[in-house]
Amino acid sequence: MDFSWRTIRWWRILLSMGAVLLLVLIVVALGFDSEEDARPKIGFITIGDIREAGWNASQYEGIKAATDKLGVQLLVRDKVRENSGECPAAIRELIEEGAGMIFLASYSYSLEAKELVEQYPHVAFATNSAEVHARNMTAYFVRMYQARFLSGALAGLRTKTNTIGYVAAMPNSEVRRGINAFALGVRRTNPAAKVLVIWTGAWQDEARERANAERLIKERGADVLTYHQDEDEVCQVAEEQGVDFIGYNALLSGYSPHYLTSVICRWDLYYTDIVQRYLKGELNTVRNHWLGLERSAVSLSEFSPAVTEDTAGQIEALKRELTSGGLIFAGELYDNQGVLRCAPDEVISDDVLLERVDWLVQGVEVLE
Repeated sequence: MDFSWRTIRWWRILLSMGAVLLLVLIVVALGFDSEEDARPKIGFITIGDIREAGWNASQYEGIKAATDKLGVQLLVRDKVRENSGECPAAIRELIEEGAGMIFLASYSYSLEAKELVEQYPHVAFATNSAEVHARNMTAYFVRMYQARFLSGALAGLRTKTNTIGYVAAMPNSEVRRGINAFALGVRRTNPAAKVLVIWTGAWQDEARERANAERLIKERGADVLTYHQDEDEVCQVAEEQGVDFIGYNALLSGYSPHYLTSVICRWDLYYTDIVQRYLKGELNTVRNHWLGLERSAVSLSEFSPAVTEDTAGQIEALKRELTSGGLIFAGELYDNQGVLRCAPDEVISDDVLLERVDWLVQGVEVLE
């Protein structure tokens, strides 16, 4: 009898200890959940697959590195089509999940979501389109045009036919700004060369990109190609045709020395800067937020073995000129219709470059 009571007593003690331990584990688990939920949440919306090399992967990898570094939760919506109603829906979802800041990482998102953005004044928005503004939405981008200028200078030195091809998505300020900077780089090293542009009308349309690249090479004799598209279809065509090409927004692999370099951005550096501003409450205190060569946010990737030391030296000299305060859109500039766009003693402002580039510089020809 005594043994039985002792056994029961011990079982009661063990059960009590087990209950206490279980309660402790539950509290600890809830504590971890609370800590997780307490971290700031940032939403990210992009047009393509975040695993797809080019714009989408470079953007995602950059913001993921930044949010991991800063201890922020990242909420992602990819493959969100423009002008389809999907972006506003994604914004609502992210806000419901607790996002206090949302990046709109495709050009037309801000156009279709402007009214919705204004309905959530407590949420900070950042858009890479500078043509739509709200009190709680800041335009963010890098001075990619600086690296475009350097790549154009390289193309001008490499071309033998004096015809350089440029396959471009659409004629908005962002794309025109890049084309103009590229063409000014070409003219800096080779005033006799011209830049031929063909529009595809889409950020991603492999069939049109391929057809346009082939046309530039076969019909117009272009012997250097570049592009403003989300992927590297133009590079594949150039490689097949044996002509030089310059990549955009991605480090490419598997190509021959015809792959001269890429125009690239340190999106991790940029996103770290802008997320830190958000965490400090400083994000929407400015209308436009740019970083460039001076912060190593943009650059050219390593040159191909086909680029001579002399050519590389000339490009490096131009880079030093820019990082020392040199300006690309300054001095006498005419557009390709002969209209004066910048007087000899003028500089085109950042606001104009971001929002109102509705012209193409002298030396650019658009093919229909």
